[in-house]
Amino acid sequence: MLDMILLQEAVSNSLAHFGAALGAGITAIAAGIGIGRIGGSAMEAIARQPESTGDIRSNMIVIAALIEGVALLAWVICLLAVLK
Repeated sequence: MLDMILLQEAVSNSLAHFGAALGAGITAIAAGIGIGRIGGSAMEAIARQPESTGDIRSNMIVIAALIEGVALLAWVICLLAVLK
């Protein structure tokens, strides 16, 4: 009986670690894709309207910072899942 409880706890822990690692990896990939798309779209917008380069650049930086914040929050949640 005790062996089954210990085995169940070990499997549960390893699944939590695997899920947290998978979540952190997906978060990093998604953040990279998001920032890449922002950069590409900003370059296209600057090419179309060079006179508004400053506005486009500042908006791009704000949006990239928001994406990084969400990615960091997701990473912290994954870390907390492991430590729980």
